[in-house]
Amino acid sequence: MPRDSDRGPHDWSPYNNRVEFELADFLFRQNQMSAGDINSLLNIWAATLAPHGDDPPFRNHTDLYNTIDSTPIGDVPWESFTVKYDGVHPDDERLAWMDTEFEVWFRNPKQLIEHMIANPDFNGEFDCSPFQEYDINDNHRFCNFMSGDWVWKQAVCIPFIIAGITH
Repeated sequence: MPRDSDRGPHDWSPYNNRVEFELADFLFRQNQMSAGDINSLLNIWAATLAPHGDDPPFRNHTDLYNTIDSTPIGDVPWESFTVKYDGVHPDDERLAWMDTEFEVWFRNPKQLIEHMIANPDFNGEFDCSPFQEYDINDNHRFCNFMSGDWVWKQAVCIPFIIAGITH
C-alpha cells in the first residue's frame, strides 16, 4: 500500500483518485502492458462507459504515460541536456540521426537513490550487500544489480583504495 501523502490521504495527485493510481501501477509496473494493448483496453472501457456519458481513467497510453511522468518523486527535479553526434560522418551515406539533436531528460540518480534509501517503505526490504550466487553446475546466477560482477569488483577493490593500495 502506498504511504499517505503530505497533502492528505485523499489526495492522489497527479491522479484524480485511487482507481487511476492503481490502474496506472497495474498497467505500467505490474503487468508492463504494451502501449497498443493499453489503448485497446481503454477503448473497450470507453465503449462500456459511453452510454453513461462517462470516460475511462485515461484517454490512451500517452495520457497514462504523461500522468506517470508527472508523478512527483520527492523533491528531485527533472533536468535535461541535449546531445548531437559529433563523430566521423561516412562519405557514402549520411544517416539522419547523425544530424539530429536529441533531448535527454533525467533525475539525478544519486539524489533518487538517497531518497529511496531514506524512504521508510524500504526499511528491511533492500539489501545493499554485493553477493555472488552459483548453481550446482557452478553457473553464476544473476538476479539483480547487487549480484553483478561490477558491484562485486567495486566492493572488493574498496578496501584496497581505502588502505592506499592500488593494483
